[in-house]
This record gives sequence, structure tokens and C-alpha cells, in this order.
Amino acid sequence: MNAGRGESPIAAGGPARHVPVLLAETVDALAPRAGGVYVDGTFGAGGYSRALLARGAQVVAIDRDPAAIAGGAPLAAEFSGRLTLVEGRFAALDAIARAAGFVAVDGVALDVGVSSMQLDVAERGFSLRRDAPLDMRMEAKGRSAADILRDDDEATIADILYVFGEERAARRIARAIVADRKTAPYVSTLQLAAMIARVAPARPGEAIHPATRSFQALRIAVNDELGQLLGGLEAAERILAPGGRLAVVTFHSLEDRIVKFFFARRASRGRAASRLLPGEPAQPASTFRLAGGQPIRPGEAELSANPRARSAKLRFAERTQAPPQARDIELVALTAPPARPGRG
Repeated sequence: MNAGRGESPIAAGGPARHVPVLLAETVDALAPRAGGVYVDGTFGAGGYSRALLARGAQVVAIDRDPAAIAGGAPLAAEFSGRLTLVEGRFAALDAIARAAGFVAVDGVALDVGVSSMQLDVAERGFSLRRDAPLDMRMEAKGRSAADILRDDDEATIADILYVFGEERAARRIARAIVADRKTAPYVSTLQLAAMIARVAPARPGEAIHPATRSFQALRIAVNDELGQLLGGLEAAERILAPGGRLAVVTFHSLEDRIVKFFFARRASRGRAASRLLPGEPAQPASTFRLAGGQPIRPGEAELSANPRARSAKLRFAERTQAPPQARDIELVALTAPPARPGRG
């Protein structure tokens, strides 16, 4: 399971320091045109934005990480007047686009998760490879991972680890956290990683560090990543013009499940009108059309250059003329822990 968004260390040229995973495939899915308006909901190092700008597009680029927005200044200067950089969350991308003067857009790109830049800066606390404060906040504000481990009860911590990290030893790890914090709260990455390796060691043949799933879970909880993902999909539905494209790259099963389910529901997959019961209201009109051959995965060349791409999946769809649908309760249920599991 990947830790998050996988950007390649291959130079993109100019100010862009990384090439996003599935860059060419995502741009092809968006089918950008000169003069069109596109939202890059996860600006990062600017890879998608640069590619869209090179096609003559107008781009509104969003990132919740202030460091990413600051780093985009050279790209904005290079494409003066065609790139608008906004610090914010992509769940509000429709409001952000409208505030920038666009009532509708031709495409939206989302590259979900944590970026390589965030993983590679030790003091951000996203990586378990180097010692750093247990932070994990993309915006450098709000509750940190250390706050969760210090303040939340054992059951809540276990839920986070089990649901967001699919960690089978969630209860065992949560018990150790709560027991240890009475005398030594968990405040550093290597401190937490060492404890998890001790109480829930890797199974035979397991290639990843035993703390990987727990780190992913805490990061997702700290940043409300799944809630933001659903919000971003809904915001794209609201702002896309008919014929506009939404392209989403995910990196683990929790993200992909939400995107796959969202597109299926919005394209009315599995909702045959002929199967409605007498008196049952008709289903809302499809807001997206899906193309075949999905998901798209990285090729061998990309995987060789960037092992972080191994779990990436691209899904995309085209907006119809139907009005946006109401929030889907079944989708919301995929973004937060359900009833507490009795495992660990």
C-alpha cells in the first residue's frame, strides 16, 4: 500500500521539480484545449499545471500546503495571466474557481494524497524513515498526529488505524499508545515506528515496514483526506461545464473505492430504470459518462523510474448536462470509520 501521492524525481524542466504519476495519461483524459479553463486541485510541484499551460489553457491551481503555493511563483510568472494560484482545499474548488472569475470550467485534475515533496521533508512528519515531530498536517494548522495519539481514547485510535490503515493489529497498537502515553506520549516518528515494530512486527514475507499502515491512517485522519476527496468530486460535478472532464489519480484502495463508486453512481451504473418497483421514484439523470478501459495504471517505464507509482490508478469521466446530484449517504459512509471493529 502506497503512502500517498507519487511524484517522480525526474526533472520536469523549469521550475517544476517533479513529474506527477500518470501525467501524460491524465492530460490525455482531460483533452485540454487552448483557451479552455482547468482546475488543478492538487498543485504540488506544478506538473499538471505546467502540462495544461503548455497546451494554451487557463489554469486555477489549488493546494492546501502553503509551501506548494509559494513554490509555484516562478511558474505563475512564466505563464503570466494564465495561472492563478490559490491556497485552499480542493473540496471547495468550485467556489475557488468562481472567485477567480470562472462560472464553469472545462476540466478538473486531482492527484490524491501526500506528495513526494511532503514525504521528503523530514520535519513535516509524514515519513517513518527519518526522525521528526509527529505532525503530518498539510496546512501546518489544526490537530497533529501527536495530538490524536495524546488526546483520543483507545477505541478512537484503534478505529483510525483499522479503517484508514487497514491495520489488523489496530487494537494492539492503540492499547500500547494509551498505556505508554501516561509516562511518555508519542511525539516523534521513529518513536512511534519503533513501538509498532515491537508490538506488531512484520509478517513473514512482508516488504513494507510494519508501521506503514498506521502512518497512512494517521495522515488520512489528520487531514480528513477521504472527506476532502468526496468533497472534491462533488465540487467538480458542480463546476464542470457539459463535456468537461474530471480525472482523478489515487494511490490506495480507500481512495480508489470512493472514486470508483462516485463515478458508478453518477453514471447510473447498476441502476436500471426498468427495475424500479411500482411507485419508486426515478433515479436522477446521469451527471457523468464513463469511458471503458479503466482504471489506467502506470507502464513499466514509469514504474522503473518511480517505484512510488506502483499502486496508482487513474479514473476519468465526462460531465453531462444533467444538474448536480445531492450528496450520496452511501458515499459519505466510505469516508469515516464505521462502528468499531472487534479485531486487533
